[in-house]
Amino acid sequence: MPVRPALAAALGSVALLCAAVAPATAAPAPASAAPTESITVDPTGSLASDGTVTLSGTYTCTGATGPVFISSSISQQSPNLHHGIGGSRAVCDGTKHDWKNTGRVTAEKLKPGAAHVQATILELRPVGGLPLPFIHAVAERDITLVQA
Repeated sequence: MPVRPALAAALGSVALLCAAVAPATAAPAPASAAPTESITVDPTGSLASDGTVTLSGTYTCTGATGPVFISSSISQQSPNLHHGIGGSRAVCDGTKHDWKNTGRVTAEKLKPGAAHVQATILELRPVGGLPLPFIHAVAERDITLVQA
């Protein structure tokens, strides 16, 4: 199920923020991700002439009690500037699934070539009536962005 563009961009930003603060605010995480939970990033992404970026990969997750999303971000010229690229719903049933996120970058024009991507499986887990972020898996990878 596609996620609305504004929500998708927010999810990418929330995932980056949650990665930094999750240990202090989220439900206690396991000492390490379950061996059955993982996310990958494909070695290439596409860049359309209008700035639309498409990233993809695979994921596997289990044990979700709240809604789960695949968020992704990309950086290129500055490692401190990450652009949220889309967001998609995830199914945590223990089997391997494909994911694909698409989003348009407007603040910094990306170019074909080397880029760095982070992808996160992020659950909004209900804890005491509030949906708190719970990260199932994170992957980072250097990719090649190709002109679509």
